[in-house]
Amino acid sequence: MPAIIQDPVLAPSFSFHTFALLMKTYRGIPEIPHIPHAVVTTGTFDGVHPGHRSILERLNKRAGEIGGESVLITFDPHPRTVIHPDSANLKLLNTQAEKEALLAETGLDHLIVIPFTKAFSQITAEEYIRSVLVEKIGVEKLVIGYDHRFGHGRGGSFRELKEMSPSLGFEVEEIPALEIEGVAVSSTKIRQALMEGDVKKAAEKLGYLYSVSGLVVKGDQIGRSLGFPTANLQVNDIHKLVPADGIYAVWVDTDHSTYKGMLHIGPRRTLNSDEKRIEVNLFDFSDDLYGNIIRLRFIDRLRGEEKFNSLADLTEQMKIDKLQTERIFENLEK
Repeated sequence: MPAIIQDPVLAPSFSFHTFALLMKTYRGIPEIPHIPHAVVTTGTFDGVHPGHRSILERLNKRAGEIGGESVLITFDPHPRTVIHPDSANLKLLNTQAEKEALLAETGLDHLIVIPFTKAFSQITAEEYIRSVLVEKIGVEKLVIGYDHRFGHGRGGSFRELKEMSPSLGFEVEEIPALEIEGVAVSSTKIRQALMEGDVKKAAEKLGYLYSVSGLVVKGDQIGRSLGFPTANLQVNDIHKLVPADGIYAVWVDTDHSTYKGMLHIGPRRTLNSDEKRIEVNLFDFSDDLYGNIIRLRFIDRLRGEEKFNSLADLTEQMKIDKLQTERIFENLEK
């Protein structure tokens, strides 16, 4: 199993702060400067998992070889949500803020976030190459996958880039098919693992603990009456992938500290409610968090969602779940 790196979004390490200061971020084409000896790649990089990181390592290496600077062009929102407005079911591993924090950790010099709109989607491949890559950025080398498509109707291809690049003064380096396919497979497997509740497998493939952040909102305080007060999370990004229903051991990051927690995702069938909830019981915590943003980092899944015959039966199971959760944390410390 690969080492799990520290997730920087709410609990940054010193190295994250250092890289964050080094990485320059631009939002929109007008903000883009001319970048000396720019080595560029492009993509959504959802998850920023080891496959993505290997591509960015290559990008940074190529930039270092020519005394240049590495550049990633990405888009917000995800292009599929604009081109296919019926894609409400599209689920992503990172919000934009999470992705930017993870990218800042890779040593990338420049991140260009282009707002993806219907108007932008109409730009032809040739116009994109000339106006953005060449005239705006001043690309010297483009590192790109063999199957990458760009421009209106995805009309631009690697072949077109190779044909145009000599006359426009830049080189094109192809990322091998096996490497690109490996990245795609990794992303698919991570999403599948999360949808099955296998957050340990997802963490192994991501290289960090999967997380979900949200606003703490008022609940009906049923958990408090059972002796397990919970913070109820409202996740506002409809495209953020929430793992399968069930009970999980999680780290809970607040603005000031990190707590051990036991999380429930799903409907409350014992209460005959089909409304899906995300409710976390923080260990050794007695304050309230209403109105605060907190983050859940998933460690392991205890069990699936169940319906019990009574609240008394549910309470007994929650006591068992808490003991199991505490054992999971004890094993982490060994």
